Order: sequence, then C-alpha cells, then structure tokens
Amino acid sequence: MNWQEVCSNPNLKNLPFKIELNEYGQIVMSPMKVLHSLLQGEIERLLLRYATGGKVFPECAIFTPKGTKVADVVWVSDARLQIIKHEAECSIAPEICIEVLSDSNTEREMVAKKKLYFGQGAQEFWLCDQQGSMRFFNADNELAHSQMLPDFPVRVDV
Repeated sequence: MNWQEVCSNPNLKNLPFKIELNEYGQIVMSPMKVLHSLLQGEIERLLLRYATGGKVFPECAIFTPKGTKVADVVWVSDARLQIIKHEAECSIAPEICIEVLSDSNTEREMVAKKKLYFGQGAQEFWLCDQQGSMRFFNADNELAHSQMLPDFPVRVDV
C-alpha cells in the first residue's frame, strides 16, 4: 500500500489513531491520548508565536525510504511549502519536525525517525516527552535549544 491509497481509502479516514506506513507498505497505527493532543496543540501555539516566514501544522506525512512517517507538528518555510503543499506526502521534510512521545513510542523508534527526517532534508528534530520537556537536535548533535528558534521554551506546559 502507498500513502495515496491510504489517503483515499474510506475505511481509514476517521480512525482514532495516527497512521503511518512502514518500509513494506504495511499500515502502522498508534493510539493517542488526550495529553498527546494537548502537548501537540501547545507546541503549535508556541511555534506560531516564535516562528515567522513559514507555516505550522500538525500530522505531516513525510516520504522516507522506510515508509511514510507522520510528524506530530512541523514548521515549514514559505519557500519549501511551495514545493510540498499539493503533495500527498512531503517529498522533502519540513525544516522542523517534531514528535510528541506517547506510551507506544520507543527511544529506538524516535532515533530512527530523527535519522529519516534528516535524510529527507529536515534541519532540526524536536522531541517532547509526556511531561512537556523539549529536546532539540540538528543532524549531528543534541542542542541546548533550537538553533532556528532559540527563544522556543525547553518546557511546554499544558
């Protein structure tokens, strides 16, 4: 199965799960709790406050060599948005890709997603744990704070 087939399948439209594809075209579903959505929404709100010259949005499907991955929140520049906005899945990753950890996520999974997003052109990867603590990464290292948005808080309160 490819991402376009997932998007057009009426049986998959309103499931209460985050859907991704693995490298074999199989659907992977992860349930989300209210806290996950609250953190996601607060990150979006803060991004709208601190980021300019682009767009913020949730649930961004990104093509990777290991299947379609869906970042919880992204920030994309206006220039990159012109390339991806009509695609079913982003052919290049937004500049900032953010994952909010849930009970079903593993450290191994997040390390793999981080590598895949950077391989598709992301400039930063952010990780938010269930207590709202933020971690920031570039392709080489963990950072004390975002280099792209240095005023973004290291903790998100909901």
